[in-house]
Amino acid sequence: MVLSDTQSAIRDAVRAFAQDRIRPNARAYEESRGFPPELFEQLAEFGLMAMTAPQSVGGAGTDYISYALALMEIAAADGALSTILSIQNSLIVASLVNDGTPEQRARFLPDLVTGKAIGAFALTEADAGSDAAAIRTRAVRVEGGYRLTGAKQFISSGRIASIAIVYAVTEPDAGKRGITGFIVPTDSDGYSVDKVEYKLGQAASDTCAIRFDNLFIPASLRLGREGAGYGIALANLEVGRIGIAAQCIGMAQAALDVAIDYAKVRTSFGKPIIDHQAVGFRLADLAARLEAARQLVLHAAAMKDAHQPCLKEASMAKLIASETAEAVASGAIQTLGGHGYLEEFTVAKIYRDVRVCQIYEGTSDIQRMVIARAL
Repeated sequence: MVLSDTQSAIRDAVRAFAQDRIRPNARAYEESRGFPPELFEQLAEFGLMAMTAPQSVGGAGTDYISYALALMEIAAADGALSTILSIQNSLIVASLVNDGTPEQRARFLPDLVTGKAIGAFALTEADAGSDAAAIRTRAVRVEGGYRLTGAKQFISSGRIASIAIVYAVTEPDAGKRGITGFIVPTDSDGYSVDKVEYKLGQAASDTCAIRFDNLFIPASLRLGREGAGYGIALANLEVGRIGIAAQCIGMAQAALDVAIDYAKVRTSFGKPIIDHQAVGFRLADLAARLEAARQLVLHAAAMKDAHQPCLKEASMAKLIASETAEAVASGAIQTLGGHGYLEEFTVAKIYRDVRVCQIYEGTSDIQRMVIARAL
């Protein structure tokens, strides 16, 4: 795909910021298990907290190709940060723009688009991951609103979020049509973080178990009409999966760059190891696979820009990009040999960070199911 001048400029600007400001601090962010709040405001100055949201609500109003390119560059610097950005854009801001009332948008979007607030997307439960319709969290109608009771699992940004978009059952006998979305301020009485998970990778992006204990939600904070929650939750899958696929490309590219640079300077048997066919061919295969995955991602983003249905293409992009990224990170470790297994050479961190991309926003198995149905 040939990028426009504007798309190239956005990519280059985000790359310069990410490499200068984020990448040198990625290890410190991981060790501290979080990001400084001012970093989100700096990202907002680039429009990265609401890239595709219209300018009328404070967003950057950019196209989806530019959005994917920006996520690639942030992910190349730090995978955990790109996860927060992907959720903020595709699941939080987009949900409010598409389904929020004017009052809800006026109340919550200003802080979200300026990086003063982070949102959490609370759909998954311990027994309801891929089968989202099986959620058990209940929202019972009471005077003036609803009482929310239940628990959510694997919620990104659950600890640092100012608001959570929560999906709960309002009509137990209605199946998918009995699920409703709610905007829940996390300082509400009854919202608690049961546990911050200790994970294989992406430690700087907190992942939490959340509990709601008879939490009151005013009717004014219902997202969309009652019973429309399942559709709202799934409506942003195209963009969400494009975003995760894009972050895979960014992390994989960072790992491949390290491997190539190392192979050019590391000598064995009198020449750089990249000149040995075993290493050179490995890197060639990884580069070709990564470029193919990149083009899938950009193609899905281009279809989204053209207002064409692209759930199949987004699922293909996420499937191939996530599995390719793990292969590239593993190949980078192999190229560095023993050094690749050491934390100081960065590819070990990338390997840990990228592995979850085959799980969240729909596992690889779910992507194959979506693609098969489309066939």
